[in-house]
Amino acid sequence: MNPEHSPDSPAPARAAPGPAAIVDAAITSRRSIRAFLPDPVPRAMLEAILAVASRAPSGTNTQPWRVRVLTGTTLARVSRAVHAAHDDPVERKSHVEEYAYYPREWTEPYLGRRRKVGWDLYALLGLGREDKAGMHAQHGRNYRFFDAPVGLIFTIERVMEQGSWLDYGMFLQNIMVAARARGLDTCPQAAFTQFHRVIARELAFAPAEMLVCGMSLGWADMSRVENGLVTEREPVAGFAQFLE
Repeated sequence: MNPEHSPDSPAPARAAPGPAAIVDAAITSRRSIRAFLPDPVPRAMLEAILAVASRAPSGTNTQPWRVRVLTGTTLARVSRAVHAAHDDPVERKSHVEEYAYYPREWTEPYLGRRRKVGWDLYALLGLGREDKAGMHAQHGRNYRFFDAPVGLIFTIERVMEQGSWLDYGMFLQNIMVAARARGLDTCPQAAFTQFHRVIARELAFAPAEMLVCGMSLGWADMSRVENGLVTEREPVAGFAQFLE
């Protein structure tokens, strides 16, 4: 037996993962988490995440993003206000999104994908298709930021056009990847857009500001069944053409 590889010899050191593997792991391990632990996130960590995210590209360096970071009593107050509007069947009907996040007319394959993720989530939670009250309650958890210790509210100036919204998406992705690299999880939430008037009132938006979306951020509670949801992705061959 080669003494260099005897059972009593220490295992050879493994090379540290390279930059590509680290970045890939942060991206591919990102999921929408729908139940969080109450443990606080240090402010220094939140500031570091936002600083990293601000390196997102934007047309002529316009940097169109603005963020409210909600914790503690402010987070609780905004959550209560939005959740109350969601739970009041009369008031809820008076709240309409300012912009269409989803298509006004669903076609395939998008409708099938949307339905699948919804039914997969409800199946994990034990909610049947006729359990409207259970579905309503689960949807309402959006407005409590899924019990995360941090809620993020994103706005954009109304004068900005579609290109700046594309830039904003890259900024949001940067936040989620930077959070993941630090062991945190997130859930980006278009659900808040319906209640933009409530949020604008609670956070004193300027008239020129428009709500883009919200996001929950914190430490995932992996004891919760809903966090077992892993959505599928189309293979590269399904969406890319390589032309020579």
